[in-house]
Amino acid sequence: SDDNVVDGVYYKARSMRQHVALLQKEDPTLHLLDMVAQFNSAPDSTNRSVDNASKEIYYSPHIDSSDLSYGLKSNRYYQGTYRSNRDSHTEGYVTIRRGEDRVAVVVKGSDDINRAVDGDVVAIELHSIDRWLGSAEEEQSDKQKGAGKKESDQVGESAKESPEAGIAADTAEPTLKDIDNIAEEVAVDDEGQLRRPTGKVAGIIRRNFHKNYCGSICTIEKVEKKEDNDTPHPHDVIAEKHEREHADGVTSTVVLFPIDNRIPPILLRTTQRDRLVGMRILVSIDSWPADSEYPLGHYVKTLGVTGTKDTETQVLLQEFRIPCEPFPAKVLACLPPADYKIELEPGRLDMRHLPVLSIDPPGCKDIDDALHCIELPNGNWQCGVHIADVTHYVEAGSAIDLEAANRSTSTYLVNKRLDMLPSLLTTDLCSLKGNVDRFAFSVLWEVTPEAEVVDVEFHKSIIHSIAALTYQQAQSLIDKPDKDCKDDIQAGAVKRLAVLARKFRERRIRAGALTLASPEVKFVLDSESLNPTDVQAYTLYEANALVEEFMLLANVTVSKKILRHYPTLSVLRRHPAPNRSMFDGLIQKARTKGVSICIDDSKKLADSLDEAGKKLSDNPYLDKLIRILSTRCMSPAQYFCSGEYQAKDWHHYGLAAPVYTHFTSPIRRYADVCVHRLLAAAIGVAPLPVFLSSKSHLHDLAANMNRRHRAAQLAGRASVQLHTLIFFAGGEEGEGGGAKEEDAYVLDVETSPNSEPSFTVMVPRYGIEGRVRLSHIAAKDDENLIRDPEKHRLAYKDAKSGKMKASVAVFDKVRVKIWVRSSRDRKELIVDLLEPRALADPTVLEEKERTTKKKKLKTKK
Repeated sequence: SDDNVVDGVYYKARSMRQHVALLQKEDPTLHLLDMVAQFNSAPDSTNRSVDNASKEIYYSPHIDSSDLSYGLKSNRYYQGTYRSNRDSHTEGYVTIRRGEDRVAVVVKGSDDINRAVDGDVVAIELHSIDRWLGSAEEEQSDKQKGAGKKESDQVGESAKESPEAGIAADTAEPTLKDIDNIAEEVAVDDEGQLRRPTGKVAGIIRRNFHKNYCGSICTIEKVEKKEDNDTPHPHDVIAEKHEREHADGVTSTVVLFPIDNRIPPILLRTTQRDRLVGMRILVSIDSWPADSEYPLGHYVKTLGVTGTKDTETQVLLQEFRIPCEPFPAKVLACLPPADYKIELEPGRLDMRHLPVLSIDPPGCKDIDDALHCIELPNGNWQCGVHIADVTHYVEAGSAIDLEAANRSTSTYLVNKRLDMLPSLLTTDLCSLKGNVDRFAFSVLWEVTPEAEVVDVEFHKSIIHSIAALTYQQAQSLIDKPDKDCKDDIQAGAVKRLAVLARKFRERRIRAGALTLASPEVKFVLDSESLNPTDVQAYTLYEANALVEEFMLLANVTVSKKILRHYPTLSVLRRHPAPNRSMFDGLIQKARTKGVSICIDDSKKLADSLDEAGKKLSDNPYLDKLIRILSTRCMSPAQYFCSGEYQAKDWHHYGLAAPVYTHFTSPIRRYADVCVHRLLAAAIGVAPLPVFLSSKSHLHDLAANMNRRHRAAQLAGRASVQLHTLIFFAGGEEGEGGGAKEEDAYVLDVETSPNSEPSFTVMVPRYGIEGRVRLSHIAAKDDENLIRDPEKHRLAYKDAKSGKMKASVAVFDKVRVKIWVRSSRDRKELIVDLLEPRALADPTVLEEKERTTKKKKLKTKK
């Protein structure tokens, strides 16, 4: 109609934001404007009069596609995927190819990263060799030159330093070479001097923004400085600079700080700023123009209130990028029907007459493995390891196989399990449950009663497990008197397996296999709320070691078989020998207790740890503690393709095994699925899939398996950390009971002259590691504090007499208080010293006395 005509114009062009703004007026509760993508960093994208020349340009422009293409062909630029370091978005690396070699190029600082985000495919330009990184000492010196850094660099580095206590780590952080099998250093002269290449991002070939990023928004907190040295939190600095109201009077820009430290802060334009404060939200990144210090994004959805268990569980899954979506329809379409019958097939060995049984933790539903052991007519024994035949149901290259390859591993959290395969396979058809027929891949050995292997066979089989035992039930059979076992088939099998396992273990230890330890504990969960009510140490039985020995034997046996047939295509697992520098700190600390640790080879390390245990026999936990710390001095084992390493580098240091692989858990590890296919091809029962014939594909598979395996470990640890916080945050009447007082052992003492006096402790009862800070002493620069680096000790003397009042040295037992402090959008686990009292903070001791008095009064009432 003519009513729609304005100055002769029938239609008026609107931007997407203008159009959505009109829709939002109809129903403001929908917050539609929050979901509009941002591609313009101007204060108000509806304002056409913004002077572009007046904008501050933070970054160099990216090279256009035609110049990039030419530069890549001429080797001026190199293509690769940018990966941020796990603890900072301002440092990372790009893996490039130089000939047949893969090399990691270090990219440091916002200028050189030039708006690349973890996962982007980029074109990188190498710096001149004089700017490449040298020794670790040079890098440390470079880190200390903090002047002139961008605000974005400083906030990235602030993420690395966290005072809170947490769950103790098992191993050292893996290196790039460990995870991706890439060189970190290259020779730069004829003398073989090694340096780490550095470079800068010249352009983005393909953005690979993760679907969603999780975090919390930070609003400006104006806090009066009490002293000159009080500095605002880095998040406040960024929020104050970038938070602003827009001219439309409806939206405002806020800053989201992702939980994942690999991702920079994200600028959001939102209509619901006040509603989002204190919430965990998901956002998407839309763009990162050169005139914006941080990427621009939009709101996707709210996960929940910060700090709640369900919300934070979703957060940790997002942080470690654990696949947690339901399996898609195309994957489920690959499954057999629900009423699938397992019947003997041609080519399978029928072993249903054998007394096969499984031994697992209580409540285990994904039973990968089962065992048997019978006497043979010639006086020898036949023992077998039977592994779920997952590849019978997972066809190579199918949708379910590709999904499993992407997930690579099941992830175990405190209160849930995220499976690599759908539940029909995981807990039913592939699970070797008791009293049902199941398809298996079996390894059979003929051994003498002295555990000497006479022969080995490999078969696709069908089995019928006679029992699904727990470790405790199996242990009761091991302990059962022989006279009561004559007609007990289960007891006879388990006892024979135990005899062999002891001999296998003794032989491995003689060869140099290490007996290490872990600080891991388990939670007792409330049956309804699934909140933690108690923490317990894992109880290990001989039955645990029995299963472990046969799984190790099977893995070693299979690794040798597939290597004979596929010497350059085998999926193996290696554990490199540790560098001496990684053990130096522990060696020095052990000397303070009169203990000598030798790491020339695994045998000498094992012997020196055993000798240490004898010397520390008056305190058994110190023996365990040194084994825990020894484990931390080693990188974790990694998957690799045999064709990428020389045979001498296949060695598994911890197991003292020349070759090793994973065969025994295909329900929850994709590496085992690959090994099953290699073994099936090796024994001639199935052809080798084409993709397993490509070393390049195997490299990518191994790299993904290493990353996913590490992410699953970190997610599991984060879940334990979350439940630990819930446990210690409980009130006096609530689950967990709140703050606790416990014994702890000193792991490390900070004795540097200019540092805050502090020391790190391990709390065995809860598997917690935390830093105890003596800030009250540092605050007054107390001259009575003595720092003794040689003895790894802090001591405190009486000001008048000069006599020693108290001291704390490495491996000392101390008394600590563990409690939860709420700060900003997070909760932190704090460890405070109680004993020795002379070093404890008086305010902490006063709080303890007040709490004790309250409890006494409550008891009297």
